[in-house]
Amino acid sequence: MKRMLAAVATLCAGAAQAMTDAELKSVVERRLSGDRTGACFAVAVIDDEIARTYVCANAKDAGRIDSKTAFELGSVTKTLTATLFADLMAQGKVSLEAPLASLLPKGTKVPTFQGKPILLKHIVTHTSGLPSLPSRLPLKDPANPYADLDEKTLLESLADVKLAQAPGSRFEYSNFGMMLLSAGIARRAGVDFETLLDRRLFTPLGMEGAYVNERPDTVRVATGHLPNGQPTSAWTFATNLAGVGGVHATLDDMVRYVEAGLGRRKSSITPAVQRTLRPIETPSGQRMGMSWMLTPLGGRTVHVHEGGTGGFTSLVALDVQQRRGVVVLSDTALLSLNGLGSLGMHLLDASVPPGEPRKVVAADPALMDALVGHYELTGGLKLRLGRKGNALEIQAEGQPAFELGYDSAGDFFPLAFDAVLRPKRLEGGGYGFTWIQLGAESEARRVDAQ
Repeated sequence: MKRMLAAVATLCAGAAQAMTDAELKSVVERRLSGDRTGACFAVAVIDDEIARTYVCANAKDAGRIDSKTAFELGSVTKTLTATLFADLMAQGKVSLEAPLASLLPKGTKVPTFQGKPILLKHIVTHTSGLPSLPSRLPLKDPANPYADLDEKTLLESLADVKLAQAPGSRFEYSNFGMMLLSAGIARRAGVDFETLLDRRLFTPLGMEGAYVNERPDTVRVATGHLPNGQPTSAWTFATNLAGVGGVHATLDDMVRYVEAGLGRRKSSITPAVQRTLRPIETPSGQRMGMSWMLTPLGGRTVHVHEGGTGGFTSLVALDVQQRRGVVVLSDTALLSLNGLGSLGMHLLDASVPPGEPRKVVAADPALMDALVGHYELTGGLKLRLGRKGNALEIQAEGQPAFELGYDSAGDFFPLAFDAVLRPKRLEGGGYGFTWIQLGAESEARRVDAQ
């Protein structure tokens, strides 16, 4: 579950026009049809009218998703958690300037830096200084990494943290911090996190298919997929920690949520949704909403968050100035392949290219020969790249070798599991590569003579 796309800036305005369902389908098909991942997308553009479409990379998969399908939202959930926080602010129960410790059980050891505490505004802007993950995360199943984490272990992990700088001084995306906020606001509200979501957000907005662990009978959950097209495990969360990435929702659920942010759907929670969009200035100069990334686009500023789990990718974007929003939900993990950003931004501003499908193509033999050799990744893992007939194969020390495919975007990828090998030309000549797996990027250093 990684943060949203890098900022996309355009040199000239190209605000998109209202679309029909057919026009939207055509755009999404241009981006997705034939893509090697086999992904399916549910997409909506919210304007004066709402356009929706459901498109799969392979025509034979049509019907794999529809209006009754619930997707894992991943980190887009964080914006929903921020909405609940803003709602508690309106009730006078919390404050951006309050310390994190105020939401946690008495006696919890919370780190400080030279006497400066972590404030709640630091949590919602990812400037707390807390690491991405708690140190005591019991990673029993890497395909479902949060399943065995409970609130007690989460709080005990705080005792292991030593802040390297004052809270608020640097942006550092933290799932750890958002899990603490999720548990804290449930504690302050006096109900579990899923009940709070249902009462204060889902029911007022008519998000009838949205849930954490209690799936409504009216929806079916999508099966998640790896980028190689293989099905993968769902992610599960302890209910009170699910504000980090545990919400499931249908396309229509997220349309209603975006309508509230744009002021197109009135409800008791609408003011809180809109409150999360207000910029918060930090000492580091980072401008964010409450769990929203502020991104320049065509001379305007738009609000964006992208999310991902082991088998899903999601994107929600709001152009408040143009009163236009976009939702893209995929039943395939695509963050290692640059996610959904280009398509989402294109649907907000036509001057941004929508991206192209990744097709399987033959790699240049000279490129493969240049990559053959022994490498060490950041962290010490040793790898060997070798030729296997007309293909490249990769082998980690002490593990079997795996054949790599190659796609039209210039990336190699294992045929058997989810990862990307991205070649890059070195300044002194020759090639190295970046290895992307489980949301992390590692640079490979050649350890033999080329």
